[in-house]
Amino acid sequence: MSQIQDIQELNLEDVMGDRFGRYSKYIIQDRALPDIRDGLKPVQRRILYAMSIDGNTSDKQFRKSAKTVGNVIGNFHPHGDSSVYEAMVRMSQDWKLRDVLIEMHGNNGSMDGDPAAAMRYTEARLSKISEELLKDLDKKTVEFVLNFDDTEEEPTVLPARYPNLLVNGATGISAGYATEIPTHNLGEVIDATIHAIDHPKATVKELMQFVKGPDFPTGGIIQGIEELEQAYETGRGKVVIRSKTKIEPIKGGKTQIIISEIPYEVNKALLVKKIDEIRLNKKIDGIAEVRDESDRTGLQIVVELKKEANAEGILNYLLKNTDLQVNYNFNMVAIDERRPVQVGLKTILTSYINFQKEVITRRTQFDLKKAQDRLHIVDGLMKALSILDEVIALIRNSKDKKHAKERLVETYDFTMIQAEAIVSLQLYRLTNTDITILQNEKLDLNEQIATFLSILKSEKTLLQVMKSELRDLKKKYATPRLTQIQAEIEEIKIETEVLVAEEEVYVVATKQGYYKRVSPRSFASSAPEENGMREGDEVVLCQKASTLDNLILFTSKGNYLHLPVHEIPEAKWKDVGNHLSQS
Repeated sequence: MSQIQDIQELNLEDVMGDRFGRYSKYIIQDRALPDIRDGLKPVQRRILYAMSIDGNTSDKQFRKSAKTVGNVIGNFHPHGDSSVYEAMVRMSQDWKLRDVLIEMHGNNGSMDGDPAAAMRYTEARLSKISEELLKDLDKKTVEFVLNFDDTEEEPTVLPARYPNLLVNGATGISAGYATEIPTHNLGEVIDATIHAIDHPKATVKELMQFVKGPDFPTGGIIQGIEELEQAYETGRGKVVIRSKTKIEPIKGGKTQIIISEIPYEVNKALLVKKIDEIRLNKKIDGIAEVRDESDRTGLQIVVELKKEANAEGILNYLLKNTDLQVNYNFNMVAIDERRPVQVGLKTILTSYINFQKEVITRRTQFDLKKAQDRLHIVDGLMKALSILDEVIALIRNSKDKKHAKERLVETYDFTMIQAEAIVSLQLYRLTNTDITILQNEKLDLNEQIATFLSILKSEKTLLQVMKSELRDLKKKYATPRLTQIQAEIEEIKIETEVLVAEEEVYVVATKQGYYKRVSPRSFASSAPEENGMREGDEVVLCQKASTLDNLILFTSKGNYLHLPVHEIPEAKWKDVGNHLSQS
């Protein structure tokens, strides 16, 4: 009877809605979107944290990737090993991230879309800059929570000493939300952050004096300043990314197009294949050969042209019809206060600055307590040294350590912490400790405490610390900009001469409305009377023309038809050709 009472009647629509809502909330908050503070998704954060606590840092040997993946799955991220390893590989790819967070030995994929080697073959360690994301994690700077089985603790966010969300960007698709944040130049982002600290009311236009635009690891050229401004203002916008190309002469009077940088996220192998297909299908005339000459020194695709080919025209055609030029759509969505928010440049920097205020405050409180605790012990040791003989005699006459501590507290008014420090010292340390060393340490500790208190009491001092640390980071890690910014989006005009090989042909039109294009060879090898026509029809036009010419036919009713000669189907002299009704 009790079993029947446990059965619930539920509306399927409500159950589906509730379960899908929970699932959506999970993937939005805990899988696909980055946190606005440290710019990391949970899986990325867990990988970096697991490597950090395991000592897999930039100053140590590389370690098998499989070991890290095992640690992450076993302790923090209960998902498939492939999703963890793929996230790990992406953080090591210098054509995806502006400043890689993981260094990897072995095959970690390529710009051609090749997959990385299996995790048992690759080795990895944290890069130097990723340690700046993890720095001061041991100083209670961020909140920790229990992991999935309550056996370990993990950080909810990393202290992030630089604005990683902008520097390395993010891409992800969740339920109802997607994000596409481009990579930026570390030096420019730090300059903008410092300006935002000094000028909290700075406009996006003012911040763009520092952040010129995205800075992709693959370089290239971005076009469209107005579009960039809109994207940084609203979090949405579209710019054009163009490959870096040059036209240079080669022997035999020929020219070649050299492609040295391609747009971000474009697959190089597919791009080369597409250009070669254009050559094979003769969509344009003039391409002799397409070669991928990329090697470990850099990217280079060579498009060799035929003699007297229109290089500018062919390049324009390739920009329009291949991924040599692509549109990049900004969609800057990040998790802020556990909610997905579309954010602009100013919001990202403001959120980061507020987060850093909190990090520096918590770090300073931790350092202050540590310094105060040490000062208390130093005071005790100095007092003990001033009455050293009495202290030694007292310890010698005590039953055990606990008794000695209690007598020190009772007799000489030491605190229990000071007494612990005294009795824990080895005898030679007690007799050899120089009072001047302790006096100097006390002076240093007093200075440190004064500094920490001034940071905690004055926001101005705290912001000075933040700016100073950011400048140090810029000095240490900033690199020159790779992507060029151009103000206007250049319109691509393709001339017919590029698409069509110029050649002489004969154009024939008849009274009944038939027309054809005949090669000079077919015309010369046939007698004039062999011209293919319907019975009773007669020729109204038979003329030598170029494939670049246009044929315009007028009807008796005043209508006309415009036919580019290169579009007229080629036929033999003996063929009837096409009828106007087919056009």
